[in-house]
Amino acid sequence: MSSNRSELLDTLLALHHTLPAHSPDPLAVSALIDSTLAVLFPHYSGDCTPNREALAARVDVIEESIKRLCEPVLGSEKELAALTSSYTGQLPDFHALLKEDAEAICKGDPAASSVDEVILAYPGFLAIAVYRIANWMHLRKVPVVPRMITEYAHRLTGVDIHPGATIGRSFVIDHGTGVVIGETTVIEDNVKIYQGVTLGALSVAKSLANKKRHPTIERDVVIYANATILGGQTVIGAGSVVGGNVWLTESVAPGSRVYHKQ
Repeated sequence: MSSNRSELLDTLLALHHTLPAHSPDPLAVSALIDSTLAVLFPHYSGDCTPNREALAARVDVIEESIKRLCEPVLGSEKELAALTSSYTGQLPDFHALLKEDAEAICKGDPAASSVDEVILAYPGFLAIAVYRIANWMHLRKVPVVPRMITEYAHRLTGVDIHPGATIGRSFVIDHGTGVVIGETTVIEDNVKIYQGVTLGALSVAKSLANKKRHPTIERDVVIYANATILGGQTVIGAGSVVGGNVWLTESVAPGSRVYHKQ
């Protein structure tokens, strides 16, 4: 080994010694997501007639993935065991939520031939599914891991949803690329958004970290492509339609129709 190579390795090793000894395993994110979706929807397993043993094996992978992700950031084995048990117990509820999302996407998209197609092929559905898993962990105050999970979906789909956002039932993201949903966003039931929509903050000052910075979207709202809605006090009233390329920084009343003008 050359002296230059040896010096390089010594330098890199010294850098590693300044980092935490244990951290969440990034490779466990995909294992957790893939195994969870395979348990909830046989579409993701390659076997549409799963047996009890196959399901048990996938649940084992889920539990091992949670351990690899969460053990370094939780305080105790007891806390980790409780989180793991709670997560697996939540699986039927995840299924119910995601089935409603898939049905809403299918109902609202003339190009969707079936709910099965949505579950298998739609990036908006995948992004929502991963968000719901990450949000569940966020609500239980698991550090770091929820962001790792949503960033996995961000890389795959181009949809960036902060795990702290609050999103109701029957949520639809159509196409999806470029969607951004900030941490303190509140989205009520039966909302549909298109590609390029930003639900963001008016200011990104660090001092606002614990403030409501992102908008509230009430139920039955449709937001078309590339609309930007900013601000923690901005409320889009129930039943409103926000057209493409609209820029909004103030509230609109329920039932409004807001369009971009040249």
